[in-house]
Amino acid sequence: MSEEIKKEAAIEAGVKEAEEAKKAPVAEDKVKDEKEVEAFSFDSSDEELPEEIKQKLEKNKQARAKKKLIKKKKKKIAKVVKIGRAYVQATYINTMVTLTDNNGDVISWASAGLAGFKGAKKATPYAAQIITKIAVQKAKEEYGLQEVSVFVSGVGTGREAAIRALNANGLEVNAIKDTTPVPHNGCRPKKPRRV
Repeated sequence: MSEEIKKEAAIEAGVKEAEEAKKAPVAEDKVKDEKEVEAFSFDSSDEELPEEIKQKLEKNKQARAKKKLIKKKKKKIAKVVKIGRAYVQATYINTMVTLTDNNGDVISWASAGLAGFKGAKKATPYAAQIITKIAVQKAKEEYGLQEVSVFVSGVGTGREAAIRALNANGLEVNAIKDTTPVPHNGCRPKKPRRV
């Protein structure tokens, strides 16, 4: 019984705080700045990101928040993008995912370096999965993205993992196109590596 009473008291206290917050006069600029900083959180999905990556992302977010305080920002109009494009660039060294609208204007992006991977780990399928998750979460929260057409460039190991992660994180994949540049017997290729 006492636990139920405590829960009810906590719920009532939360409701009272919310009502007081609505009544209290607050400067609109401060509220908007706080909303912009808090608009993007990595904790929103059901599956959690690994702890190390979360810490690095939070650290980067705090650094960006400090920079935002210095700059004055224009008012953004809330834009809803249901259908867009996903560009996956998978090289031997790195993997980058960019989500855009149909005009090609960038909605969100992520790279393996942004997620805290270094060296040879940046080109792994695991890194591609994590960065895709980061980019998709941001695009869903800020713009409501639902469907994408995927354009894959490069021959890295993260290309398939990125496409699978797009689908696994709740985006519907309409089409997949390989845009890797292929020479029509152009420049002489590099000599093969001796490993």
